[in-house]
Amino acid sequence: MSAAPDRLFARLARSSFRSRFRLGPKERTYADEKGRAVILLHARDFIAERLAPAQPRNDGKQTPMRGHPVFVAQHATATCCRGCLAKWHGLAAGRALSDEEQAQVVGVILAWIDRQMGYRA
Repeated sequence: MSAAPDRLFARLARSSFRSRFRLGPKERTYADEKGRAVILLHARDFIAERLAPAQPRNDGKQTPMRGHPVFVAQHATATCCRGCLAKWHGLAAGRALSDEEQAQVVGVILAWIDRQMGYRA
């Protein structure tokens, strides 16, 4: 990824669209009930299936706006589609994401969820 997490979150905070996302009560309850380890597994699966391929199915429309903490986090962190990954994170579209890049994307998502949930690393 192109920016350190703190710099990335500062840039995202300046976006009126990205900064409006928050975990709602349902997503918070889900995260509390499932726990961080399960949310991490879900994030890995979602990224591998929906974002990592060179040509993701329904790219630009593959991530729901709500319903799961990871989905909300993806929109908040601009990790929702390949266009946003290219614009915000410097990860070019048209090629599959490497395992390392997938781990970086998941790390950003989990860092945002941790901040929303009040967790400290």
